[in-house]
Amino acid sequence: MSAETLIGIVGAVIIALTFAAIVYKKAPKRVKRTKYTKKWRDIQQLCVNASNWPQAIMLADQLLDSVLKRKNKTGKTMGERMVSAQNDFSDNDAVWQAHKFANHVRHTKDEEVPLRENDVKAALISFRQALRDLGAL
Repeated sequence: MSAETLIGIVGAVIIALTFAAIVYKKAPKRVKRTKYTKKWRDIQQLCVNASNWPQAIMLADQLLDSVLKRKNKTGKTMGERMVSAQNDFSDNDAVWQAHKFANHVRHTKDEEVPLRENDVKAALISFRQALRDLGAL
């Protein structure tokens, strides 16, 4: 075997390995359901007390964002990642409403706006369904 042939083979192997590494890095990661199920149960426990509702809503929003990142949804912000995942959601509008509600809760003080039970339930149901749609629950 000539040196040129050997160099060509080594070069092809390096290119193939580099391509495989890039594809592996870009591929969506499998979501560990047990991890996210435990976090979801912790969020549900917060809902027992109405004073913890804002924290539960924000944690549910953060949990959805962590799953979107884990699934390699593109975007710098959660909103951009949600746009890239919109075809994965069974009710895209409900997920957006829940995210907007979480942002509203995040940017207001507890004393300013009391949360209504129906709004909290609707948001949490939407977050739960989105997590199910992504395979996290």
